[in-house]
Amino acid sequence: MRWPSPVTRALGARVSVVPVLLAASGAGVAGAAALAPTGAFAPWAGAMLLGPAAVGLGFQVRRLRSAGRARREGPTHPPGSPAHHPGSPPHHPGSQPHHSGGQDIPEGPVRNTVGGSTVYGSVLQAQTINGPVTIGEPRRPSSETPLDHDADLLAKALRKQWREEEEHRKIRDPIPLPVRWQAAPDEVLDHWSNICRSPAGVVAPGRPDLAGQLDEIVALYRRIPSRRLVVLGRAGSGKTILTIRFVLDLLAARTAPADRVPVIFGLASWNPARTPLRHWLTAELERNHPRLAEKRGHAGLADSGPGAPTRAAALVDNDRILPVLDGFDEIADGLRRPALEALNATDMPLLLTSRCAEYAAAVRRTKALTAAAAVELSDLSLTDLSHYLPRTTRKATPTSTAWDPVLDHLRDRPQHPASIRLATVLRTPLMVALARTIYSDDPDRDPWTLLDTGEFRTPDALEDHLLDNFIPTVYRDRAADHRARVPHWLGHLARHLDRLGTPNLAWWQLGSTLRRSSRMGLIGLTTGLAFGLVDTLVMWYVVCYLGYGVLPGLVNGLLNGVSFGATSGLVFGLVYGLRNRKGAREPSRVRVRLRGGRKGMRREFLPRLAIGLVGGFGFGFLSWLVDTLVIGLTDPHAYGLVLLLAHGADMGLQAGVLYGLAAGLTFALSAALEGPIDLGTAVGPLDLVRTNRALVLFHLLVFGLVLGIAGGALYGLHKFRGIDWLAFGLVGWLGGGLAYGLGLTAWGQWLTLARLWLPLTGRLPWAVNAFLRDAHRRGVLRQAGAVYQFRHARLQERLAHTSRTPRCGDADPAPEPRAPDHEPRRS
Repeated sequence: MRWPSPVTRALGARVSVVPVLLAASGAGVAGAAALAPTGAFAPWAGAMLLGPAAVGLGFQVRRLRSAGRARREGPTHPPGSPAHHPGSPPHHPGSQPHHSGGQDIPEGPVRNTVGGSTVYGSVLQAQTINGPVTIGEPRRPSSETPLDHDADLLAKALRKQWREEEEHRKIRDPIPLPVRWQAAPDEVLDHWSNICRSPAGVVAPGRPDLAGQLDEIVALYRRIPSRRLVVLGRAGSGKTILTIRFVLDLLAARTAPADRVPVIFGLASWNPARTPLRHWLTAELERNHPRLAEKRGHAGLADSGPGAPTRAAALVDNDRILPVLDGFDEIADGLRRPALEALNATDMPLLLTSRCAEYAAAVRRTKALTAAAAVELSDLSLTDLSHYLPRTTRKATPTSTAWDPVLDHLRDRPQHPASIRLATVLRTPLMVALARTIYSDDPDRDPWTLLDTGEFRTPDALEDHLLDNFIPTVYRDRAADHRARVPHWLGHLARHLDRLGTPNLAWWQLGSTLRRSSRMGLIGLTTGLAFGLVDTLVMWYVVCYLGYGVLPGLVNGLLNGVSFGATSGLVFGLVYGLRNRKGAREPSRVRVRLRGGRKGMRREFLPRLAIGLVGGFGFGFLSWLVDTLVIGLTDPHAYGLVLLLAHGADMGLQAGVLYGLAAGLTFALSAALEGPIDLGTAVGPLDLVRTNRALVLFHLLVFGLVLGIAGGALYGLHKFRGIDWLAFGLVGWLGGGLAYGLGLTAWGQWLTLARLWLPLTGRLPWAVNAFLRDAHRRGVLRQAGAVYQFRHARLQERLAHTSRTPRCGDADPAPEPRAPDHEPRRS
């Protein structure tokens, strides 16, 4: 099997880019031949590259068409062939295909069938084969609908995501914390007859016992006839742990394709006053699983009609999604009543989590969630701590650990002020997890410090101590200077989320909390520098080529660069400000498929063509007109303003036609070749960075090819000199392409703001991607689909409150915990 080249993988293309690059090289050679002195290049130099490129492209198209036809029609065998055995037994789906060492078996639905029976062992004896042997992926059952297939893929992606998240949070290392609950107060429950969906006049059955523990959450949910459950608890009481376990257990118990897929939705991003519940659920699915944003027809096939639902909408509308709505308390106070009323307007099964006080206040303003049972999470007991904490740390002696003296003190002297404070703090799984990370995972720390009566005079002071020491502990293996800056970087992210009013840390929004005027200035400066630098170098070469000398060429190039840079910076800065008035630009959730994209995207062919034509023509005309005027007015031998305007208009018209045609065709072709991201329906927080970068590079490549071909056509029509072709092509391709990529795409804005400006000012590290991934690996952040979130809202609040932005090269090291001044006597 031939693996794709690195360039092919970088562009996300399904066709080898070698023929494309050969075509580009051929165009470049042909252009150079036209510009170079006679005899420097033979006329056949371009043909030597263009010919193989055309042949290679033809073979690629033919091969892909044949493969697509084979996939649609399936394997066919003549009736008399050895593979045709109508009465032979079917292939067992659990059998493992034979794989000989040193051979690559291609992925996908490849079925190699030969007559014979399978012989198990290290050798497959060809002489004994007399039945069918199928190697490859079994076909999807004909009874499975596309909707079933989408639901299965979503379930698989969610199972992988939340299993990894549970491992990052060490929920089962070494054992899960004993999360338990009991029935919530009656004032937050609906009538039991509504929960049982009892008809009018029919007595509802008796209320079952709602008490339980973590591994019984699915069993409890299934005992509720309405399948609507509210889980209440204080901050850090284990609601997130419970939702993750609920999703994993329900996915493990999922057997039929029609079973609902449990999906966790963070309610903080829902505005019920603006967005209906089902529309919001659909949008969240499309954001976190871009493949579900593809449109589906009513027959399950791709449909380009404007009313066709997306895959996500089809799953929601056909009751294939079980919403796990996490964080009702994180909705703004004024929106909780509308949110509860919107939930009451639907009868869909769901699980809702909230803090107790916020949910009770919303219920008093309207009524409890219709047909929903409610449970309240219990505090951890001293017995729970005794069963858990000693098992998380090293042994101090063969029979005891560092936690045993602390637990003995809590047990033997429960009325001691230090015991009361510590027992109050360690009643929630969040604080127990922080204490375990700081004092169990770090062998240099002694948990007896938690009983210090001089430093920790209140439970709040003890909680702040655990929150403040969590970050230095999990980064204890890094260098001291890096470890000292981490709280400031995380604090900037926490304050950034506070300003946005959301817990979702999205990479494309990292620079959005800067003032819009500042962002416009930074985008304009970056695009102006990129365009101006390219123009300076190109025009320097052009003037030198025409024989005017190095120094005049440099002066002319600098003047051109300043005029082009100022014009492009002003234009792109203003366009950025107009397009991003309401926030950061959303990233494109598509990738390029050279074999063809979605049919729905092809409807955008003409609109994108028009946008490219108008935008490219306007920019080309304005930039070259301004450049001609600047160069002419600085020339002591200028011919006057009128002649300069006429000459500038002529140059601008040529540039406008060339750039408009190239930009329009580039955007139009991208509309026909784009398709949804196919990442197994799942997407990580940084996957879209790579996808958008590949899309920008593809646009730049296509723009250069179209620009070169269009310039060649104008040269052939005697509208251009050869040197003009070079100048217009390189300045437009590299200068205009870089300015567009840096200023008007989500990836370019991320690069300019988050990768350059924020690290330059000390707000973030230079390797932002690696920092976010490392924070997730260490358990500081958690992954929620396409975004990151802080592990807990309390940690985000504390970091936002205590952090400060360090001055360049100056950061105070985190304070080391001091020895207790008035610690209680060890027992």
